[in-house]
Amino acid sequence: MEYLDATLALLCAFAFLAGFIDAIVGGGGLIQLPAMLLLLKGVPVPTILGTGKVSSIAGTAAALRRYVGQVPVRWPAVGTAAVAAGIFSFLGSRVVSLLPSELLRPLVLGLLVVIAVYTFWRKDFGAIHAPRLPERKEPLYGAGIGLLLGFYDGFFGPGTGSLLLFAFVGLFGYDFLSASASAKLVNVATNLASLLYFAYTGHILWHVALPMAACNMLGSTLGARLALQKGVGFVRVLFLVVVGAIILKLGWETFGR
Repeated sequence: MEYLDATLALLCAFAFLAGFIDAIVGGGGLIQLPAMLLLLKGVPVPTILGTGKVSSIAGTAAALRRYVGQVPVRWPAVGTAAVAAGIFSFLGSRVVSLLPSELLRPLVLGLLVVIAVYTFWRKDFGAIHAPRLPERKEPLYGAGIGLLLGFYDGFFGPGTGSLLLFAFVGLFGYDFLSASASAKLVNVATNLASLLYFAYTGHILWHVALPMAACNMLGSTLGARLALQKGVGFVRVLFLVVVGAIILKLGWETFGR
């Protein structure tokens, strides 16, 4: 019993940290998922993924609630992206059993390196909220972003939040705070689609998932509050740190073994 209590306490601590980071720039899965794989030995991977989705969606929803009303959100574009992402995240979860996800690692690794270099080089990138697309075209572009990154999240996953953040800044012209809020809404949709799939197939440990969800929500709320207080400069720096960590992780998985 003491071992189980200690394990759950550690999982809750990692869920809190994952929620804190994810609320600001995405990438919380890099913290939460490896911790679950390490601490929940003997638990099937689909069950670990399903349990983690409960925690993730709770934290993402809490962060979104904190952002809404504080930063501008272009609802037609972001809502369309969320719907498309949710549908294609579910499809990606189905396809992952048919194709090796390792095929995506080199492609995503290269894309993240380009994103990191571009963001570092452009000091003003994401500093000003200046939407550049016509309003009538934003939903169309949002659907495309949701389709691609929603499928990617369901199929493979690492770095989805950071890729969404970059897309809303680079393509739509949002600042980092508005892009972070928009990415959270899309992430809620992708997490919900995956959660429904895992719940339907019985791959959730609710006695683990619910305490982790509470801690993830607390971390997400504090992370979103800090982002709002510190502004876009702070979010930009943390974005570069998290993308760098994702690059190192994927690089090790791709070339270090």
